[in-house]
Amino acid sequence: MTGQEPEPVARPPHLEPVSEADRAAIQAQLGRPPRALRAVAHRCGCGLPTVVQTSPRLEDGTPFPTLYYLTCPKLAGMISTLEASGLMREMTDRLAEDEELAGRYRAAHESYLAQRDALDPLGTAVTAGGMPGRVKCLHALVAHSLAMGPGVNPFGDEALELLGDWWRTGSCVHTA
Repeated sequence: MTGQEPEPVARPPHLEPVSEADRAAIQAQLGRPPRALRAVAHRCGCGLPTVVQTSPRLEDGTPFPTLYYLTCPKLAGMISTLEASGLMREMTDRLAEDEELAGRYRAAHESYLAQRDALDPLGTAVTAGGMPGRVKCLHALVAHSLAMGPGVNPFGDEALELLGDWWRTGSCVHTA
């Protein structure tokens, strides 16, 4: 690249259309109808959606900056336990001490922002999970890691590593 060409926007490894069965499963997972649903960005080993890609705006036009949304309640509960342990504060503290880590986290933020803005520019640098200056929501960071694959979001990857084989205990919801 010459430096004048725009950086390519990283795309998720796969996005799948949302089927009616997916929509029903997501509604069961969330306990409400999904909003601004665009695609399934990651599936659990059981086949159900784990992460969905949402539109940058809700149906009424309200900005919705969370591009990747975690739907699995089992995984969400496990992440909440990590959050309650003080892990986010420790991660945020590491951003101030580790320039390489801070650079990787900023790159995750920039990738997320570019992907979202390629769909619908919101005119805001707000992404998700506190990026790039702090760790505010591990749910959003894990969703980003699952949607994009390992190596994109360092804190999402770390949280997933701490959770281990979270999917092995079976489906989070039962669908017909």
